[in-house]
Amino acid sequence: MNHCVHPASFETNNRTYSCQNNTQHILPLTAVAAAVLVAVAITIIIIIIIVLWNQAVHTDREVTTNRPDIIIKNKKEKTCTLIDVAIPADRNTVQKDAEKKLKYKSLCIEIQQMWNLKCTIIPVIIKVTGIVTRSLRKNLEAVPGKHSIDSLQKTAILGTSNILRKVLQCEA
Repeated sequence: MNHCVHPASFETNNRTYSCQNNTQHILPLTAVAAAVLVAVAITIIIIIIIVLWNQAVHTDREVTTNRPDIIIKNKKEKTCTLIDVAIPADRNTVQKDAEKKLKYKSLCIEIQQMWNLKCTIIPVIIKVTGIVTRSLRKNLEAVPGKHSIDSLQKTAILGTSNILRKVLQCEA
């Protein structure tokens, strides 16, 4: 299922797209992660900010992990934020948080050198049952816009229930 990230218009790769007449511009991701990405990205105000999603970053050095879920470049404040969303099982949240930060560390260093921007990595970790990590609220404060953790939790739970419903229908 495809979703449009911003109701008005947005810019990516020096192209401006607008969501009119039910056009859809985001590539499909896993069902739950895509819904959470849309919930996070829909609240971002785009003024001098470029939002990229599901897009590889080409660097001078070879970086194996060069495709975070969302990249937010703020030209005015000279910052770049890498956001990666994970919906792990209940017992893997602490490991996922550390894994996401370590996974994109080399990309963050390359972005700082190439684009001359301060780079930060924000993992958005929501358990399949909708429980969020303690650091999520603090992490989301660094992302521009207003965010509702309740809506992120609801999206994760609905996605999980949708997957379970499909699995149980296949076995019946």
